[in-house]
Amino acid sequence: MPLASDIFLGIALLTLGVWLVLITSWGAFWQVWRFDADRESVAPLEAWPSVVTIVPARNEARTIAATILSLARQDYPGEFRVVVVDDASDDATAEIACAAAADAGISSRFEIIAAPALRDGWTGKISAMDAGVRAASAYTPEWFWFVDADIDLAPGALRRLIARASRDNLSLASLMVLLEANTFAERLLVPPFLYFFLMLYPPRWISNPKRGIAGAAGGCLLLRADALARIGGCSAIRGEVIDDCALGQAVKRSGGRIWMGLTRASRSIRRYATFAEMRELIARTAFTQLHYSSLELLGTLVSLALIFFLPVAFSLSGEPRIWPAALAAWILMSLSIVPTLRFYRVSPLFAPLLSFAALFYAYATVLSAVRYWRGYGALWKGRSQAPLRAPLREPAPERHQN
Repeated sequence: MPLASDIFLGIALLTLGVWLVLITSWGAFWQVWRFDADRESVAPLEAWPSVVTIVPARNEARTIAATILSLARQDYPGEFRVVVVDDASDDATAEIACAAAADAGISSRFEIIAAPALRDGWTGKISAMDAGVRAASAYTPEWFWFVDADIDLAPGALRRLIARASRDNLSLASLMVLLEANTFAERLLVPPFLYFFLMLYPPRWISNPKRGIAGAAGGCLLLRADALARIGGCSAIRGEVIDDCALGQAVKRSGGRIWMGLTRASRSIRRYATFAEMRELIARTAFTQLHYSSLELLGTLVSLALIFFLPVAFSLSGEPRIWPAALAAWILMSLSIVPTLRFYRVSPLFAPLLSFAALFYAYATVLSAVRYWRGYGALWKGRSQAPLRAPLREPAPERHQN
């Protein structure tokens, strides 16, 4: 079948060409050492600006104490306060947070507030962030530091972020904290999680004002107060499920400079140790990333097949005209994820398995779409977050001083 052989050869050469472009011209996304914030020293400032940390927390009884303790350990020389927003938790999140603050000796710089009832058109986390900003504004901070309630922060995290943001005149700076990669499922799927994110949002392009790409890591995100005011506050992203990237996009569009780096020093406490847990992590926002578009879903699946699946399939075909180009593509694919595996201290023997990880991500993305079509939206902590836009109400947050 010469015609079929020619077609397959053309596809194999196309796949190889795509990998050559990705390796050489796609924002150096795979060169993770370039974005490792822990490798770079930052000079201290003469005067340190005031910061309020805002921690949205919904049912985080298992992790909130470690987050509060890591905030208490910050070696930040300037004025620094912590506001926890209890987002309708039905566990002991609030009590544990208060106890942790007392144990760490930061009660005078700590408070917890209750998030208002969820408003139409708002997602839960952004509503809690907005409540925290309103409460924190009483202290007129120069910076807001948004931290997830499942992050163990390195003692120098805030100091280094502020120093970098001041040096580079940033409006937003964020760190992608380290996820654990100990079980087989984690070693197979967690490094690709970072790899695929960097492929979508190359940090070099994020920080380039001339590029339209904008992204951020919401677990550890530093934002100038005036930059948030310039975009219209949290209301500007009120309905977004992928809130961090939406915030980065809004700040960049308003003229602010943004930056995202990687860190091993700060880590996520939340584990995704099984295939089921990784599936839920991906499925929660995968279809949102595709703007709830069936056409984009189809395009994504075709792209995954071309870039990740066909090099392996054609390499194993035994067809002498096809497999050399396909094998070259597979080798490039495998080499490109080795720096990410090294960042996670995972064996490079997992590199040739990237296509199998991509297959799992494709499955979770389809599952995300099916759930959306069935009306589940982006399910998180028992709350479905649908892409709604509606008139807004502005209730004031209830404040409890600890």
